[in-house]
Amino acid sequence: MAGRCWTELRRPIRAVPVLEGFLSRYDDTHARDKSLYLSWLADSYLTAGEIEQATASVSRALELSAGVASVRPRQRLAPILHRLNAHKALPAVADVLTRART
Repeated sequence: MAGRCWTELRRPIRAVPVLEGFLSRYDDTHARDKSLYLSWLADSYLTAGEIEQATASVSRALELSAGVASVRPRQRLAPILHRLNAHKALPAVADVLTRART
């Protein structure tokens, strides 16, 4: 919860370690929760200007959310993908944007 709050407050330096700590404790059987927390991590990285890290987090969230019945992870990723669109000249970003559309 703390990492989510720091993300919403636009405090990525505080959010990232908390979110990474949370994510390291859970395996992929918690796909929905992990994909949601990866979306907050991506948001924090993007706010910090760490485009590559944000892209990697979004990519992993997309992988995990593909097999999840809940629509919430994809809804959380939508505004982040929109913000990433400004960086679509980067190959990794272009790839993630393409994958998100399929």
